[in-house]
Amino acid sequence: MDETYIMVKGKSTYLDRPVGRDGHTLDFLLSERRDLSAARRFFKRAIGTKGVPDRIVINKSSANLAGLKAVNVILKLVGTGRIIKILQIKYLNNILEQDHRFIKRITGRMLSFRAFHSATATLEGIETAHMIRNGQFGATGWNPFQQSAKLAAYLCPA
Repeated sequence: MDETYIMVKGKSTYLDRPVGRDGHTLDFLLSERRDLSAARRFFKRAIGTKGVPDRIVINKSSANLAGLKAVNVILKLVGTGRIIKILQIKYLNNILEQDHRFIKRITGRMLSFRAFHSATATLEGIETAHMIRNGQFGATGWNPFQQSAKLAAYLCPA
């Protein structure tokens, strides 16, 4: 799990992105601050959609560490019997650091987003297109159009 900086109204905002060991993006969240409440909100959202992981590799961010410790306390209180192992080893985050390139390639030419909501919507589109290119939404052998159609059917059920 790592974050990258995105400019909104001339100020840095934080795009949190966990990537699985296979290189697939698991979730993402744009937040204005890098603090405990933002980290806790992000981990709650990611665990709610993808389940409790065995371990998470983070950088030396104190907010992410505090957020994961808070999640571990909640997991103990609920009695799941699972605790997330927290690893702060820099070289294990290299896959994720390289995965930021596709966002920076697109947003790097922009000076800044004008509004937070438009930045969120644009980044959701960029991330979704990247997930489709990586084949995360379809069965193996599906082309990007079939994956896009499956995603649209999932998001807008008839």
